[in-house]
Amino acid sequence: MSNHPPPPAAPPLPPRPPAPARNKRTTRVIVAGVVAGALVVAVGVWWLLRPSYDDMVKDCRKALTASATKTHRPEACEGLKQGDYETLLLDWALTHALDEMPKDDRDMLDYYDDGSINGSLTDGE
Repeated sequence: MSNHPPPPAAPPLPPRPPAPARNKRTTRVIVAGVVAGALVVAVGVWWLLRPSYDDMVKDCRKALTASATKTHRPEACEGLKQGDYETLLLDWALTHALDEMPKDDRDMLDYYDDGSINGSLTDGE
């Protein structure tokens, strides 16, 4: 048992002021902010998930066949610029033309490491 006097009584707290009533404008601003935020997030996710232009070029290169022409594009090539598509089409055609050529008809020049022809073309001597 202690001989200390009891603590003085604390003064009563002032009454809490009532919360201001929200008006319709505040509610509309909050809803508009939430909708705008959700829209920004959705557009960001869509933008990050869509394929890049380089991915579209790779997919187009895989989709090219003998039936592809300048005007008849495979579905994978629809997003490419016309010049890029024509370049891929020409590259595909040249690659397959050389692959399908008989080995006897191919010009087998003798190139050395220095990049010059070095006597592979002769006058028949």
